[in-house]
Amino acid sequence: MQQVPYGSVGRDKPLIRVPFTRLAVITVCLPLLGLVACIVLALLYHYNDATNTHCRVPNYLPSISAAISLTPERYIWRFSIGLHSAPRFLVAAAYLSFYRRRFSRRLTEQLLSVLTFLLALSENVGLLLLTYVSSNETYSVHKSGFILFIGSSIFHMMCTCKLWSLIAKYSLSAEEMMSYRQKLRLFLFNGFFCLVAGYFYKRHNADCEFTHSLLCVSIWWCCPTWPST
Repeated sequence: MQQVPYGSVGRDKPLIRVPFTRLAVITVCLPLLGLVACIVLALLYHYNDATNTHCRVPNYLPSISAAISLTPERYIWRFSIGLHSAPRFLVAAAYLSFYRRRFSRRLTEQLLSVLTFLLALSENVGLLLLTYVSSNETYSVHKSGFILFIGSSIFHMMCTCKLWSLIAKYSLSAEEMMSYRQKLRLFLFNGFFCLVAGYFYKRHNADCEFTHSLLCVSIWWCCPTWPST
């Protein structure tokens, strides 16, 4: 091991450089690939358990909660989300620092930046909670984690779009304008599918209709594959 004198120039050099774009792509792909693996394994090896419902309505696709609560699917999902969550905490802190520098003399935007940061933390905590406490173990905790995750993610993205609308209003950067438009599209896109998922969930629980598979497809768009990177 090469010894470096304390306070030397070499001591402060970065050990690893990772482009932010690459980090964002890897972070987004982790839950997506984990979810696909869980659904495929559930269909191949646990079809009856994954598609079973409380009212015995036939299902052709498993719900996400069912797919990630079986074995070994639960461990694949937990591993993917565990790796996915750590960068999201770092991204939330990085965005808070960015907003505070950008709105250094504007109190209202500073407070909104802090709220956005807290919502990002809450969203990530909700995701971890619903991931590591499956619906088969403690349904109430799993449900609370899911509600926390969905609610925080929607309000987090709403606050993010508001902050970026202010940035885009006074910015001449084409990159920042494109970032704002993409965030706005993702927010509207995800909000629409959240409403669709809620509709099918209510219909399925009320009438035991064949809507659970459609719910699975709708919930897909509410998965943690769209952090505000």
